[in-house]
Amino acid sequence: MAISHSLIIPVYRNEEFLPEVLRVVRGFATQWSGSFEVVFVVDGSPDRSEQWLLDQLPGCDVPSQLIVLSRNFGSFTAVRTGLAAARGQYIAVMAADLQEPPSLVTDFYRVLADGHDVAVGTRASRDDTFRQQAPSRMFWALYRMLVNPQMPSGGVDMFAVTARARDALLALDEAHSSLVAQLYWIGFPRVEVPYDRLARKHGESGWTLRKKITYLLDSIFSFTDIPITLLTLIGFVGTIAFLLVGVALMAARLLGMIPVPGYTAIMVTILFSASLILFGLGIVGNYVWRAYENTKHRPLGVVRARLAFGGSDAQARSTPGE
Repeated sequence: MAISHSLIIPVYRNEEFLPEVLRVVRGFATQWSGSFEVVFVVDGSPDRSEQWLLDQLPGCDVPSQLIVLSRNFGSFTAVRTGLAAARGQYIAVMAADLQEPPSLVTDFYRVLADGHDVAVGTRASRDDTFRQQAPSRMFWALYRMLVNPQMPSGGVDMFAVTARARDALLALDEAHSSLVAQLYWIGFPRVEVPYDRLARKHGESGWTLRKKITYLLDSIFSFTDIPITLLTLIGFVGTIAFLLVGVALMAARLLGMIPVPGYTAIMVTILFSASLILFGLGIVGNYVWRAYENTKHRPLGVVRARLAFGGSDAQARSTPGE
């Protein structure tokens, strides 16, 4: 029977969650008997996640793929790699930490079958501490303000697409971009599915503040011209201000109010101008660097090994980067 439902699970430091994840996956396989597959993508995880999956998947009765990246390329690259490997008509993405309820996958498949091409999960509530919630809320508030106002207030951690939407998404072969923003950019009929986020049972999330800042900058420089617009505005306002100040200083000089030019005023002007130039070069440099990275046409991720399991049979092969 052809595969109609695919589930992609990126894995990074999730060894403690994998037994529960596999139990959930078995439930999905029972629900869509013979037409379901799971695609695990190990994103250079330093724990024993890869070995655990190698030990368990061959004896599992769920059709599955195990893709191992050569190093840690980031969760969104892992997701893209899984999207490229998925064989189903309906493709969902689920986090291995199970903070998003697995029932959301069933809801995704249902709305896709109803005629939508993109389904995104939106957080109705979350069972996290204030210390965990505050940075996330700030991040997504900035994302909505600077990148995409259509983004749900809690962001997007889980989504699902049809095969044709997946193909459109993978056609956007951009380095240092935003997968979530691309999901909105491609269009297609889209629906939001609300859910309650669960508490994390083991360890801490690998979605660190540094990664959030990097991802926000990638999104800003890939999907908006706000930095260039802001720089232009600062330059325009600064020019007008300095023209007015210059006229006032010349008038004061002619009226004898300033007998000697001030050293402090000169230094402040020089420092401000130099800082403005460096700020502008930094913004322009970010655009240039990202454009340069895309001209290299490097793969977003390099696959070290790929294994396919179906029942008790297993097949393994090495593949080049994708």
